Amino acid sequence: MKLTIERAALLKSLGHVQSVVERRNTIPILSNVKLSAQDGKLDLNATDMDLDIVAAVDADIAEPGSTTAPAHTLFEIVRKLPDGAQVELDASSGDGQLVLRAGRSRFVLTCLPTEDFPVMAGGEPTHSFSLPAGELRVLIDRTKFAISNEETRYYLNGIYLHAADRDDTLVLRAVATDGHRLASVESPLPSGAAGMPGVIVPRKAVAELRKLIEDFSDDVDVALSESKVRFTFDGAVMTSKLIDGTFPDYQRVIPEGNDKNMDVNGKSFADAVDRVSAISSEKSRAVKLKLAPGVLTLSASSAEHGSATEELEVEYSGNEIEIGFNSRYLLDIAQQIEGDAMRFVLADAASPTIVREVEDASALYVLMPMRV
Repeated sequence: MKLTIERAALLKSLGHVQSVVERRNTIPILSNVKLSAQDGKLDLNATDMDLDIVAAVDADIAEPGSTTAPAHTLFEIVRKLPDGAQVELDASSGDGQLVLRAGRSRFVLTCLPTEDFPVMAGGEPTHSFSLPAGELRVLIDRTKFAISNEETRYYLNGIYLHAADRDDTLVLRAVATDGHRLASVESPLPSGAAGMPGVIVPRKAVAELRKLIEDFSDDVDVALSESKVRFTFDGAVMTSKLIDGTFPDYQRVIPEGNDKNMDVNGKSFADAVDRVSAISSEKSRAVKLKLAPGVLTLSASSAEHGSATEELEVEYSGNEIEIGFNSRYLLDIAQQIEGDAMRFVLADAASPTIVREVEDASALYVLMPMRV
């Protein structure tokens, strides 16, 4: 294999794939990126056996072929080369080494055989559809904060993506929960997604996908099989194993009898929670909300630091109620509210509370209260 490629193009594609590679690997080949050159394209492939990314980039191929090279080392070398450099990759000697030349720099990297590089076998997709990258970003951004980190409840370690029915309208819904809070966000159901199985996309795949589509504006093609999901866009293909488990019946967590509505300016609320929570203890992070007609009083106290209160004007006409929440969870949800007004739908101090944006019915959050 021998080729020449522009540094910026190589760096972008290497950046896409190398972040999948774990820093510590017991299997040496998994520390490497596979490089395959033919027909004017260089394909870069990295995997951790659960997640697989292939990125294709234009290159001037002098001699087609393939090799593998240490992913993080190669990325660091290319990152430190000067802008505009032409990078020559040469593995034609057959001695298990890759020579990288750029200007007066020359690096020799030890390679491993391409035959050792694992192939991620994918089942045949049963459903495929396209989704605008902007909508996919929204589905991820407004739910990922609620993904559980608790490994024992592994089926909560991802985003549950499924077709759902809301008020006789079919939607694509993303749900995440860690048992303390729940996030549910919808977008119109794409053509081809009707009848798709509900799938749990793992946390790492969600994070990598979000990075990959950061600056992408066209459609992302999604293909599902029983055990895998594949996202294709912008010369890159990301394939991930799905979490093999059953996502809980989250609809049972969403309360239906809450009868007290409080509307408040989202930014003012978030700023007030942030200020008041500075006094709360690191361990509990508790903030108390006291609702009375027209006014919300936020308060926090701790034995070490003292106490804090702040009042906000709100639209509320129900009975007085006091309820406590984890301030971090409140802020996570408040940051998802894009419009001016957020609405709390409450029952009592011990029951789950619904939070949503007043003007946007596509997103719904549920928050468990805490004793304060």
